[in-house]
Amino acid sequence: MRLFSTDHKVVARQFLWAGFGFLLLGGLLAMLIRWQWAYPGRPVPGLGAVLPSADGSITPPAYMGLFTMHGLVMVFFAIAPLLIGALGNFVVPLAVGARGMAFPKLSALSFWVFAVGGALVLASFGVRLGTASAAWTSYPPLSTHVFTPGAGQTLVMMGVLCAAVSSFLSAVNYVVTVVRARAPGMTWGRLPLTVWGLFLTSVLNLLFIPVVAAATGLLLLDRLTGTRFFLEGAAVAGRGGDPMLYQHLFWMFGHPEVYILILPGWGMIGDMVSYFSRRPAHGYRGTVLAMSTVSALSGLVYAHHLFTSGLSPMLGRAFSTLTLIISLPSTVMFLNWLVTMWRGSVRLTAPLLAAVGAMVVFGLGGITGLALGAVATDIPLHGTMWVVGHFHLTMGAASFLAVFAGLYFWFPKMFGRTLHAGLSKTHVVLTAVLFLAVFGGQLLTGYAGQLRRLYDPYQYEYLRHLLTLNKGTSHAAFTLGLVQLLFVVNLVWSLRKGPAADANPWQVGTLEWTCAPSPPPVDNYAQVPVVVRGPYALSQPEGLEQLGRDWIGQAEVLPDEARRAPEAPAEAAPVVPSAGGVG
Repeated sequence: MRLFSTDHKVVARQFLWAGFGFLLLGGLLAMLIRWQWAYPGRPVPGLGAVLPSADGSITPPAYMGLFTMHGLVMVFFAIAPLLIGALGNFVVPLAVGARGMAFPKLSALSFWVFAVGGALVLASFGVRLGTASAAWTSYPPLSTHVFTPGAGQTLVMMGVLCAAVSSFLSAVNYVVTVVRARAPGMTWGRLPLTVWGLFLTSVLNLLFIPVVAAATGLLLLDRLTGTRFFLEGAAVAGRGGDPMLYQHLFWMFGHPEVYILILPGWGMIGDMVSYFSRRPAHGYRGTVLAMSTVSALSGLVYAHHLFTSGLSPMLGRAFSTLTLIISLPSTVMFLNWLVTMWRGSVRLTAPLLAAVGAMVVFGLGGITGLALGAVATDIPLHGTMWVVGHFHLTMGAASFLAVFAGLYFWFPKMFGRTLHAGLSKTHVVLTAVLFLAVFGGQLLTGYAGQLRRLYDPYQYEYLRHLLTLNKGTSHAAFTLGLVQLLFVVNLVWSLRKGPAADANPWQVGTLEWTCAPSPPPVDNYAQVPVVVRGPYALSQPEGLEQLGRDWIGQAEVLPDEARRAPEAPAEAAPVVPSAGGVG
C-alpha cells in the first residue's frame, strides 16, 4: 500500500486502519467511564502507571477529560472515517461504475488532513494540564482558557477543525463522482441504496460542515486572540458576545450530524435486506424519497436541543412539531425493509444480521427520541442519562452495526480474502445484544433521574439505589469490549490465512461484484461497464429460466434481450464468473 497513493481503494484502507485505531482509543475511554460509574473512586486495574499520583484512580479532572474525548473521538475520528471515509471511498466509485474518484488527489488530501487532526488529538493527551475537558460540544465559556487552561483544549479544537475540513473535501469528491462519473446507463434510479445514502450524507456535509468549522474557528479566536464572539458577563471586561450563538451554530451541525452518520447505514440496510432476502428492494423510490426527506428536514429540527437553554417558548412548538414529523419518513423506510424481508428466501449471513441489528437498535433509539422531541417530556429528561442512552443507540450502536454490515459485506472485495462466517455471525449477534444491554441500562438510569456527566452519582441520596444497575450495565460494557476481540481475531487471521474470495461470494448483481475481480485493479474495471438494469434483479423468472441462477448482473444482457437488441451486448462488460457463495 503506497503511503501517498491517490487510488480510492488505498485511501479507503487508510481511513479504515486509522478509524480502527481511534475506535480502540474511544472504546477504552468508554470503559474507564463505565468503571468510574460502577466502582467510583476505586483504582482501575493496570492504570497505576498512567495515573501514579492518584494510584490508578480516576480523578474528577481526569473524568472530565475522559467523557469529553470519548465523544469527540467516536464522532469525528471513529464512526465518520469508518463509515464515510473507508466504506465511502471504497464503494462509491466501484458501485457507480467509475474508474476512480472524480478528484483522486483530493481524496488523498482528505485523508492526510484527517491524519493531521488525529495527530493533534493524540498529542493533547501528553501536554501539561491534560487533554480537552469541555465536553464534546465545547460550549463557551467552558471551552475558553478561563475554565480549560492549557494547550490540550486548543489542540483538540484544531484537530476537530482538521476533521471538518477532511469531511468537506470528501463530500465534494463523493458528490461530483456520483453526479459526473457514473457509468453509461447508471441512471439515478439504478443506484444502489448505499450510494444514495453516501450521496445524501455528502450533501449534508457540504451544507453543515462549514457551520461547525466556522463556529470552531471563532471559538479558537476567542480562546487564542482575545476576541469576544461567544463570551460575555464575567468572562470579559466590557461588551461581550453571545454564548447562545455558539449553541445555535453547533446544533445546526450537531443534529444533521446524526443523519450524516446514519444515512450511509440506512442505505446499507436497504441493500442487505434485499440481497439476503433474495428479493428486489420493496419501495425503492419510496425509500430514496424518505431518505431525501429526512435529509431536507434534518437542518430544521436542531433547536429541540435548546429547549432548556432559554429558547423562546414561541419557537418550542414549531421545533417540536418538526422533530416529530421527521420520524414519519423513517417509518416508511422501516416498513419497506420489513416488507422486503417478508416471505423472502432469507440467508442469515453476517452482513444481514448486522443490518437487522442496526434496524433494531435504531428503531429503539428513534422511539426513545420521541420523548426528547416534545417540550413537556424533554425538559425533565434533557440533562439525564436518558439522552445518553438514546444518543448512543441512534448515533453509536446503529452506525457501528452498519459499519460491520458494510465491512463484512465488502471485505472479500476489499482484500480478496474471506472472513470466517461463524466468528462473524457470533460477533455481530453478541455485539447487538450487548449494545441493547448497555444503552438500555443508560435509558433506565436516566428515567430514574441520574444526571449525565456526574463524576460520582452516588453522592446524591436519591441515586444510590442505581449503583447495582450501573454495575450491571458496566459489566455488559466490559463484555462488549471483549466481544470485539472476536472481530480482531477474525480480521487478523483472515488477512493472513483466510481463503481467497470468490469474485461474487454473495451472488448479487451490482457492478463491483459482477464486473471486477476481488480485489479490483487500480482502474477498477477492464472496460467501463454499460448498465442495463437496477441493482436488485433477484429471483427474477427470466434470470432463473435463462441463466439458471437467481441474480442478474447490472451490466449483464440476457440472451432474450440480446436477440431483441443485438447492438447492446457489444458494449456490455463481461460478467466475472462466480463459483459460489459464502456465509
